[in-house]
This record gives sequence, structure tokens and C-alpha cells, in this order.
Amino acid sequence: MKVLVTGPTGFIGRLVVHHLRQTGAELRLASRHPERFGLGDGAVPMPNFDAPAAAFLALTRDVTHVVHCAGLNNDQGDATEADYQAANVELSARLAHAAAAQASGRFIHLSSIRAVIGARISATIDENTPPAPQCAYGRSKREGEIKVLDAYASHGRSDAAVLRLPPVYGSGMKGNLATLMRLADTALPLPTGALTGIRSLMSCEAAVRAVSHLLGHSRSLRPIYVGADVPPVAVEAIIAAFRRGFGRPMRLMTVPAGLMRPAASVLGRQAFWDSLTATQICDPALLISQGWTPEASTLERLAELARLGKS
Repeated sequence: MKVLVTGPTGFIGRLVVHHLRQTGAELRLASRHPERFGLGDGAVPMPNFDAPAAAFLALTRDVTHVVHCAGLNNDQGDATEADYQAANVELSARLAHAAAAQASGRFIHLSSIRAVIGARISATIDENTPPAPQCAYGRSKREGEIKVLDAYASHGRSDAAVLRLPPVYGSGMKGNLATLMRLADTALPLPTGALTGIRSLMSCEAAVRAVSHLLGHSRSLRPIYVGADVPPVAVEAIIAAFRRGFGRPMRLMTVPAGLMRPAASVLGRQAFWDSLTATQICDPALLISQGWTPEASTLERLAELARLGKS
């Protein structure tokens, strides 16, 4: 088995690479920075989205499976809609067409629940939730999903799948979870009582296990899968877990939301505040029904992440 992994230096991609190596898989790593790898690591340059078709055919030649982790994330504050389209739509489409033409196995495309729902909307999300992305990043991830599945369908194949991930935590994480972790690392009181949101998260290890499961399980692939730890956790409990890990006093205050939202607006953080008060629950029942095991100790894992960060 030979697996092409794109984005092998990214937050999840590097863990996918580590896991697949442990299973004994032969790897080809497609990276914008192949010089970061050793000569024996199988690293090759990742073609640009507008590269000739031959470049993508060369990349996928003699490959069994493809795990597509590469993309432009929503933590890039200066990225434009065109940037997201190029990285998350056009590049994914070109890669999927080449893989569908000659890779013999499965194509696993890592996506996000932002392809379905905005950060400030409350909802329960599963594979049948109608997509309604609210930002340039989310729109690009949804269009990328469509392009990948359409590319395989155009070759008469059904062995491509999209794995939608909620916020993923682990060493090196970014985004709102990293911001919450930094906020928790202080002795000052925090007004968390107004943070009424409940969120599904996913450990990076559970995400990697989901990728491995989709590559290897014997059932036919479904087009869309949703991953998540079980159960979801309250935002206030997330902050408390980080504080435990840092060895900080709890000092979590109850402050009415009617006072906090205007303050967040004045500070230019209203979008961040609204995202913490929304409830977004992901239902991974389909993955679980096919034999995948979710992480069940989310708060303990978050506390351990803070302890490791402190040390």
C-alpha cells in the first residue's frame, strides 16, 4: 500500500504521516516545502493549483490511496476569497481528477463543519445537515467537497469521502481553542458564566484514527462523514479544564450576557464572543456505526494539553 499525503507538515497532516508510518505504509508526501524532509521521506513538491495536468498525474502515479490534508485554513487573517478558492477548491479538484484516473484505492478529503454552518449559528450537525456556509473559508471548503466527489463520480467511482471535522485540539492547535487556552492561563477572574455554548470538539488523535478507519474498513464509503468527540462539552467547562491543567485557580465569574456582549463589541471581539455562546453539536453516529471509536475524555485531554504546554 502506497499512500499520498498532502499537507504533511500541517497540524493534522503530520500526525497522519506518523500514524501511517507506524502501520508500515509506504508514503509519498506532497508539500510546498519538501526541503523540510529528509531524502528518505518520500517528499515531493506540491503542484500549484494552476499547474499542468501532467504534474498532478505524476503526483498520483503508482499510489494506492490519497489523504488530502492540504488547504488554506481560516486562521489566515489576510487570506482573500480568491486565495481560499485556489487552495481549497481548484487544487482539490485537480488532485481528485488525477487520483480518480489512476490511484487504485480511496481518496479521503479533510474538510470542516464550516462547510455546513457558520461559527455563530446554533445547530446539531450530521451528514444530512443542509450546507449553509457563512464565510469565505466555509464556502471554499464546501465547494472543494463538491469538486472532489464530482471528480470521482465523473470517473464512475464512489471511493472518495469527505471527513468534516469540528474544532480539533492538540499540540500546535490554532483558532478559538488556542485563544481560550491563552485566556485560561492567567490568575485573573474570567467572566465565563455567560458562555452558555456547548461545543463538539475532536482530539487530533481521534481525527487521525478516523482517517485510518476510512482508508481501511471493508464497507463501501459514504460521501460524507462527520467526526467528533463524545459527548460535547460546555465552553465554560473547556476553560475550567485548561485552568486545571495550568494549575490556575478557577475564579470563573457569572456575568450577565447582556453586559458581556456590548463589552466584546467595543473591544472588537463580538464575532469571537458570539462563537462562544453558540451551541454546535456534531453527531458522529455514522462513523461509530462503522466501527470507529470516538474520544470520550475530552476535558481530561484538554487539561493534559495545558499541563504539557506549561511544562
